[in-house]
Amino acid sequence: MHARLDVSEIEAQTKIRAKYLRALENEEWSLLPGPTFVKSFLRTYAQALGLDGRALVEEYRLHHESPSGDAFDPIASTPQRSRQRPPRSGPSLAYMVSVGVVAAVIVLLIVLLVSGGGSSNKGTVSSSAARSKAAHPRHAASVAPTARAGTQQLVALSLKPTGEVYVCLIGDNGRKLIPGTTLTAGESTATFHARRFKLNLGNNAVTLYINGRARTVPASSQAIGYSITKANGRQPLAAGELPSCR
Repeated sequence: MHARLDVSEIEAQTKIRAKYLRALENEEWSLLPGPTFVKSFLRTYAQALGLDGRALVEEYRLHHESPSGDAFDPIASTPQRSRQRPPRSGPSLAYMVSVGVVAAVIVLLIVLLVSGGGSSNKGTVSSSAARSKAAHPRHAASVAPTARAGTQQLVALSLKPTGEVYVCLIGDNGRKLIPGTTLTAGESTATFHARRFKLNLGNNAVTLYINGRARTVPASSQAIGYSITKANGRQPLAAGELPSCR
């Protein structure tokens, strides 16, 4: 009224319905939609009249708004909600990173323990073997040659007669492998193994297989004898050295 403005003019300018403007003038707050709209209407109405809208709102809050009214003010609470982060549905990134670091440390410790334990065991075994060899040098030196001698110095021998022939075959320790037997053509003996053979043949009607290689026997009017070893091969025996299977 002091500005000589009609309510309809303010209504058109502020877009606030006339009945609400009258309620503001008469402080009939119950006729307004709610505290939020009251404060919004006060700011807009004050701006249209050239008044201090902030002061009017503060005065309304002090005298007419309940202490809990701000909790229901969407305008006042909107900035607060926008600053709040939505809750995460899963574990946080920091938690996942921490778990990954702990797992990596555990794996590294296990690898170090395993590799260290293996090296320690190997060192222990090697040290024990070295002490054993140092304590028993003769025993260590004699075991390996003996084992090698048992496998590398053996000779494989078999006979295949081409006619009727007398055979006496002696192996290691005087063992009679073929005890003075007459063999006939077409027969084949087993394959014998020994470090040394002594062989007495009645004639040359036989083929010798020494370590898989065929060896013929030269013709002779007398008994034929051989000493057969890995190192010297087949060596003829004199008449007085022929083995006897009697």
